[in-house]
Amino acid sequence: MEFFTEYGTILILLAACCGFFMAWGVGANDVANAMGTSVGSKALTIKQAIMIAMVFEFAGAYLAGGEVTSTIRKGIVDSAIFKDRPEDLVFGMLSALLAAGSWLAIASFKGWPVSTTHSIVGAIVGFAAVGVSPDAVHWGKVGTIVMSWLVSPIMAGTLSFLLFRSVQHLILLQEDPFEKAKRYIPIYMFFVGFLIAMVTLLKGLKHVFKDNGMTLTFLDSAMIASVVGVLVAILGSYLLTRVKRDLSLEANNRFANVERVFAVLMIFTACSMAFAHGSNDVANAVGPLAAVVSIVASGGDIAAKTSMPPWILLLGGSGIVVGLATYGYKVMGTIGRKITELTPSRGFAAELGAAATVVIASGTGLPISTTHTLVGAVLGVGLARGIGAIDLRMVGSIFLSWLVTLPAGAGLSIMFFFMFKASFGL
Repeated sequence: MEFFTEYGTILILLAACCGFFMAWGVGANDVANAMGTSVGSKALTIKQAIMIAMVFEFAGAYLAGGEVTSTIRKGIVDSAIFKDRPEDLVFGMLSALLAAGSWLAIASFKGWPVSTTHSIVGAIVGFAAVGVSPDAVHWGKVGTIVMSWLVSPIMAGTLSFLLFRSVQHLILLQEDPFEKAKRYIPIYMFFVGFLIAMVTLLKGLKHVFKDNGMTLTFLDSAMIASVVGVLVAILGSYLLTRVKRDLSLEANNRFANVERVFAVLMIFTACSMAFAHGSNDVANAVGPLAAVVSIVASGGDIAAKTSMPPWILLLGGSGIVVGLATYGYKVMGTIGRKITELTPSRGFAAELGAAATVVIASGTGLPISTTHTLVGAVLGVGLARGIGAIDLRMVGSIFLSWLVTLPAGAGLSIMFFFMFKASFGL
């Protein structure tokens, strides 16, 4: 097609810039979900969290994010509709990236933890419904995604509430919490190892297995994860025998030595969540970019699936790292400090509850958002201490930002779509 011969290089450069901007937004906003609880509970400093997340998010994005992705994310619009107008799909993908990236930048500036998936979905719905036709959108799919507003936080909140209640009952409220911790923490370590392995296999490494012609069922993953869980529990039991009690720390806080142990556990959960997040959510930034590159390279042919060239994954992973390093501290502060006061034991319960939610959702096909999952988990831990432990005004602001995300992405996308068309004289 003559249009792509004439403007192909410009379109790919534009797509690369918009894709990097969107990846920056993912790093600035979404990565904080993996690390915010660790920072808020003081298990890690912000600098340490950023360094760890930079390594594991980039590794997840580059090493395990290379699946063949659908041309249009989440299947909410049928790409065949654009068969006679491939340039509209290219403009739509550019608009969606720019719109979602802009909304994530605004949300990050305000410190609102919003869903990157909902941002890109809202943007795609916007340009498709207005720029093409309302009938082009699979509204049932959109409804399923909206369901995750309720499913994610309620499930994660419930699991985290129950987890922290068990920590309170078995350890914190006992006469000698440190001795009880040495007895019961290996059990929690089993679940840490099991759930971390499950999240990594289901969300982080599934593309790697697929690319090598291997298929892991949910049951296969569960069996491997059980072995990992047992090994982690054995290692943890051995390490706990070497932990010396520092009585001077307990003068002001009888839980100080217990919290030291939970702080170490949190570092493992944070690393795993960062790896799984990088591998899964990098597609929100690089999926539309890969679609544009594929359409331009083929001269206007639209494939149902798009491969992911290594340079695109490198660009996406780099964007996530830059976003995290430059602006990630804002949303980290919201997740870690402004919803409820976190300690390592509370943060551990929140992160483990969130990981369990991701595993259950992956196994059952439930639609979830990692952002909503972690916020719900933190709320659940706060509720375990009573409603007074939660900053309800901050929670209200977060919920409002969730409601605004889809329409905000849609509105910005519509504006950018017609701007791009006008710029190219179409």
